Amino acid sequence: MAKSQKLRRASRILESGGVIAYPTEGVFGLGCLADHLPAVSRILAIKSRDPAMGLVVIISDPVQIASWVDIPLADLSLPSSDEKPTTWVVPASDEAPWWICGEHPGIAIRQTTHPVARALCESVDAALVSTSANISGHPPARNRFVLRRVFGSLVDCIVPGDCGPAVNPSEIRHITSGKILRPA
Repeated sequence: MAKSQKLRRASRILESGGVIAYPTEGVFGLGCLADHLPAVSRILAIKSRDPAMGLVVIISDPVQIASWVDIPLADLSLPSSDEKPTTWVVPASDEAPWWICGEHPGIAIRQTTHPVARALCESVDAALVSTSANISGHPPARNRFVLRRVFGSLVDCIVPGDCGPAVNPSEIRHITSGKILRPA
């Protein structure tokens, strides 16, 4: 199956409420449409993750989360890179899904630079959950063999591709203070 066919298949799975595993800038991620609560609940169950922690979402364009943030899009800058991916915690609007924010007043957003992750966001024109492919408390998957062994039967699709050059999950920073909430 050609790369574009696999991307279309992954997009159809996302649009039908499925869960995928895919490469990101640093580690493999588990994802779904961020506004689809049953799929998000499935990811939380797969990871044994506490919903109060909240989740990171990735976007290819800030328009994809415009109604979820309490900052005008013209003022929203989310700098990131392949080598140093950065997730920004932005004040959440009342429209931001509680299952994404968890118990936090902000929403964690990364404008992804990874070509596969970016293409997925573009193909569904939506924000995707992007949580590291690991069971809570265990290291995230950085190679396809570990990913398939641990998550192959738990997700609907593993999107082909390699992780970017970063060696850890993204750094998380607060957008207004610049304070590092989680180092890379």
